[in-house]
Amino acid sequence: MGAACGAIGGQTVAIVNGSDCNTATSSVVLLNMKDASGLQEGSCSGTVIAARAVLTAAHCLSSGTASIKVFPGAGNELTAQSFARHPSYRDSDNTSYDVGVVLLNDDIGRAAVPLLLSRDARVGETAVIAGWGKDQNQVAATLRAGTATITLVSSLVVQTEFTNNFSSTCQGDSGGPLLIQESGNWAIAAVISANSTLACSFGTNYFANLRNADINGFILSQVPGVARR
Repeated sequence: MGAACGAIGGQTVAIVNGSDCNTATSSVVLLNMKDASGLQEGSCSGTVIAARAVLTAAHCLSSGTASIKVFPGAGNELTAQSFARHPSYRDSDNTSYDVGVVLLNDDIGRAAVPLLLSRDARVGETAVIAGWGKDQNQVAATLRAGTATITLVSSLVVQTEFTNNFSSTCQGDSGGPLLIQESGNWAIAAVISANSTLACSFGTNYFANLRNADINGFILSQVPGVARR
């Protein structure tokens, strides 16, 4: 599992069944959402896709979110300039169009990860998932990465299933990437959206499919210069 950290630039030494990654180099960052009083509203994961842009899940950017602090994994938190979620996202159907973008005034200082837009993810393909969520011991706010096998691909959603040999997403991983290798490079094929259970150690993981034209069109409207594979 340790090799999975290399996909996010976090070479090893809260993904369930994953490995701890080096937070000083990783492109997967921690998002701390604040309400209007400045109190913690929740936390999610996100991936740096441009010098001042982070891709995350729409459900992380709720109506109660007044500000966002971005923690790159080392050093100081950065304050988001603005954030937006896909206009078609609905809380009642939280696995469709579940993507959002966070923009900053300052460089994040992490390598940008390209979007995989040239092809669909494939059933049976091995992917890397990463995030700052809970691990198998229910410990949160630890950056971890692991591998998973894609079990279903639809126009809006990519799915994986938890097994003892592979990894699963958990609370706090939302917004993190599902990465696939294309031409020797890792690229984001989907965004962590939801689990079928709260236990995280079994069930189905759901990801927003970036190949969907409405989804990637929204991302490109927010971050026109994002790299693509």
